[in-house]
Amino acid sequence: MTPSLKPKLTSMKSFLCFLLFTCNLLFLHAQVFDVEPIKVTGDNDKRISLVIMGDGYTVNELDKFITDATNFSNSMFSKSPLKEYADYFNVYAIKVPSNESGADHPGTGSTYFETNWPVPTTNVDTFFNATFDSFGNHFLLFYEVDGNYANNTEAKIINVLADNFPTYDQALILVNSPYYGGSGGTFPMASTGISSDELAIHELGHSLFDLKDEYYPGDLLAAEAVNMTHVNNINNPRWNNWIGTDNVGVYQHTCSSGNCSDWYKPNTSCKMEVLNNPFCSVCKEGIIEKIHSLASPIDAYTPNNNTVDNLTFPLDFQLNLIKPDPNTLESEWILNAVSYADNVDDVSILETDLAESTNTLTAVVHDNSPFLRVDNHDSLHVYTVTWTINYSSLGVDDIESKMNNFNISLYPNPTYSILNLKFESSTSSNLKVDIISLDGKKVKSANLSSYENTQVDIGNLSQGVYVTNFYSGNVLIASKRLVKN
Repeated sequence: MTPSLKPKLTSMKSFLCFLLFTCNLLFLHAQVFDVEPIKVTGDNDKRISLVIMGDGYTVNELDKFITDATNFSNSMFSKSPLKEYADYFNVYAIKVPSNESGADHPGTGSTYFETNWPVPTTNVDTFFNATFDSFGNHFLLFYEVDGNYANNTEAKIINVLADNFPTYDQALILVNSPYYGGSGGTFPMASTGISSDELAIHELGHSLFDLKDEYYPGDLLAAEAVNMTHVNNINNPRWNNWIGTDNVGVYQHTCSSGNCSDWYKPNTSCKMEVLNNPFCSVCKEGIIEKIHSLASPIDAYTPNNNTVDNLTFPLDFQLNLIKPDPNTLESEWILNAVSYADNVDDVSILETDLAESTNTLTAVVHDNSPFLRVDNHDSLHVYTVTWTINYSSLGVDDIESKMNNFNISLYPNPTYSILNLKFESSTSSNLKVDIISLDGKKVKSANLSSYENTQVDIGNLSQGVYVTNFYSGNVLIASKRLVKN
């Protein structure tokens, strides 16, 4: 995956390069297994790659593993909003054989699950050491029974991924056991028992989409997140734009001990709290925003710098988009700072449309999904392709192209005085922001540099609603509502 398309993978790939070295010192020899595609919608460098590995499947049970992995994938992408954004994902299965079937059950855990899903005490030889009763809980199926990592299993997992699919975005371990159980963390693990697909999807909510449990996760795991906020922020939670819709509110966590009374959640029946329920609106938005941060909706475009030929009129320009189902992507085509076309995948430029000099055509793409309400949200994602057309009386000399992804943050919103502005992009482009009053007057401007936080003092502005316009060059790429208290 190229950093320009997936900036977040830069650190992951550097990390993996380091681990390739350290893990090879541990294991000396690469462990290469068969990798089977489960779901492929496009090139891996332009999709989110979910890699499923099996534990407790013998060589003779690897066909069952592929069936189980396929069934899980089908279940995962039947749940909204993953169903709508299924084409943003590829799924692969690594066939890792174990010497014996199943998972360890030391019989040391004690929870109410013992009576509902009785598991015989057993010890089996599996590749990733899947073990019930981890941390003293029967249903906690993990690869280290006490969390002390005495077996170096996590290093073993990383080594298998590095040897077989190093460009993964998320890995999941399915365990060949009919009993309910699983765990979260860096590498979620789930059995193939009853409701375990729901558990695995819940755990991916943590590992891949940065969601918190909506039952109280304990003091060590409590933190500000998409769907969790501290008492200090209850008057302006991150999900303020959803309050009053789909039972979204500000609900206090409850428990018998710890600091749970200081923490709040947006819903009481989300999948992040109750299995077999849908994701709440706040979590759906968080999932989609994470998808957009990992994969651009622009799959390809033409002409690109490698396909510029036959420069005759009309000049045809095209976007190939990864469209949600139903499609909620919107596009605007801007030629020399003037809107040229809206919500089309291709345009044709005539000779009379161009000036004798350098011309700029930009396609701006964003997602207008009803699952997203970005006016009061921290971030928004915008994707652009810009073609520079050099035209003279002799015709078109050449066309250069550049793709850019922008993640723009504006917070807090509403604010009394200081407004923080920041953006990340796949190039070193700068942005300009104008703050416009509702009567159309420009009241503030600022220049932004990628990855740098810029503070704008709007304390002297009147209370009310403003519009922030973000420009790349002379092209308006995004607008966002700003509330001044």
